[in-house]
Amino acid sequence: MFLGLEHTAIASPNPRRLAEWYVEHLGFRINFEYDGNYFVRALNGTMLEIIPSQGPTAPATLKDPGIRHLAIAVDDFDTSYEHLKRQGTNFLGEPYENQGNRLVFFTDADGNFLHLIQRPNPLP
Repeated sequence: MFLGLEHTAIASPNPRRLAEWYVEHLGFRINFEYDGNYFVRALNGTMLEIIPSQGPTAPATLKDPGIRHLAIAVDDFDTSYEHLKRQGTNFLGEPYENQGNRLVFFTDADGNFLHLIQRPNPLP
């Protein structure tokens, strides 16, 4: 019956600019567009829908209620981190290790929270 998440939506004051950020920084591709909405697809098939926002952006922290971050899986943490550094990505701290996983938090062009993650062992 239920197959899983097909996509997650992010509301943006400038959907095209944000979609292009995901293309330029994370290697996603714009795979569908309609009426100012953009779907971007990652190499592994996951998708984000970027829709036009309405109203002011509310300040957020990593622990506020609701969806708090998108985790970007990488197969080479150091190369991915250096790629983002060269592009002037806004990192929220230094890379660290947690339970054998390598992580670093950063923001996209709209200030949404993301993090790179490289897991030596996939979750069950």
